[in-house]
Amino acid sequence: MVIAVDGPAASGKGTLARRLAAYYGLSYLDTGSLYRATGLAVEAAGARPDDQPAALNAAQTLDPSFYSEDQLRSPGAGEAASQVAAIPAVRSALLEFQRNFAATPPGAVLDGRDIGTVVCPDADAKLFVTAQPETRAQRRHLEHAGRGDELSYENVLADIRRRDERDSGRAVAPLKPAEDAILLDTTELGIEAAFQAALDLVESVLNERGQSA
Repeated sequence: MVIAVDGPAASGKGTLARRLAAYYGLSYLDTGSLYRATGLAVEAAGARPDDQPAALNAAQTLDPSFYSEDQLRSPGAGEAASQVAAIPAVRSALLEFQRNFAATPPGAVLDGRDIGTVVCPDADAKLFVTAQPETRAQRRHLEHAGRGDELSYENVLADIRRRDERDSGRAVAPLKPAEDAILLDTTELGIEAAFQAALDLVESVLNERGQSA
């Protein structure tokens, strides 16, 4: 079984995807971490994230386990990820890794921005998780504050909006809901309520297909 969870930054898709994976006994892949690691690798090599040859080389030789969670979640990693993700050759290089992960038994929950549209278009269930930019910025600001990052809410909101525009406007695999994805707006939902809503939506799809776990 494969569940695709897409959505913009700080929408809650990662938290929901991890919990869905645990609930159904499936593997979990944060595909954004692949792009974050690629962006960090480019910068570690002394290049800019929008340097296409350098970004492609980083993607082709990527070792996602090289970077810590704190490194991958840093503000710089998020910005670098958004830039390398706009490079078609980078997306192609990481696509096979993601598809192989999803195809490995017993199945997987993948979260990202193009899982339901490009990576796993035949996923058994697809969610598109979103929230208002201001709400997402507040969540991300709290995350950064918890790690000791000194970023203002205003700067985080500007970054959120900039990434939304870049991710939605890129020519290859733009951020958008799959036609058969179910929309889940978490603006007014806490973690538990959002998870229950996500679970109910996935179960409704699986029941329609006769695949309920």
